[in-house]
Amino acid sequence: MKRYLVAPSLLAADFTNLHKEITMLNESEADWLHFDVMDGRFVPNISFGLPVCKAIKSISKKPIDVHLMIVEPEKYLKAFREAGADSISVHIEACPHLHRVIAEIKELGCLAGVAINPHTAIDLLVPILPDIDFVNIMTVNPGFGGQKFIQSSLIKIRKLRALANELNPELHIEVDGGVDLSNIEAIKEAGANIFVAGSAVFKAENPKTVIQKLKTGS
Repeated sequence: MKRYLVAPSLLAADFTNLHKEITMLNESEADWLHFDVMDGRFVPNISFGLPVCKAIKSISKKPIDVHLMIVEPEKYLKAFREAGADSISVHIEACPHLHRVIAEIKELGCLAGVAINPHTAIDLLVPILPDIDFVNIMTVNPGFGGQKFIQSSLIKIRKLRALANELNPELHIEVDGGVDLSNIEAIKEAGANIFVAGSAVFKAENPKTVIQKLKTGS
């Protein structure tokens, strides 16, 4: 099993003290910084974009994991790479030419991921699984932070792990939405190894301790 990675979601950070939040994450056991980009079209919310990504990259000691919850993500891949993205995930629901988009992400030098919404069948990933570095399984409906983990997502994680063992054993499984200390062990047991956590980290009294516990369980 791959080592566990924690990617705190900046969507839940205190935007009035973003420099302080990034400094805290730099000093923590966090592995990636998860950066949710929303356009108000693919999802019913607008978050942040290129200038904020670039600013965060200038002070972050951690890789930036950019999650594009937008229509036509292929138009912005190069710009986000130049702004500091180290990994980029696009939604299968937003990409009619997914193989082409994944190839471009890799050509830019980023890890390439595919995100999948709660209602979308895991089997649709089969044609692309051999070509990607990770799958981001949405365990809430994308668009807003602070939502409750959808329990049936554990079934999807297990199914994806089984498919990956056959088609791409090196595949990372990222879980995004409602991840906290109450469900982390079940998520690990299902087969995921990258954990996106927003409210569980940034709303905690001691975020660094929560990050450490998400990784080790202790």
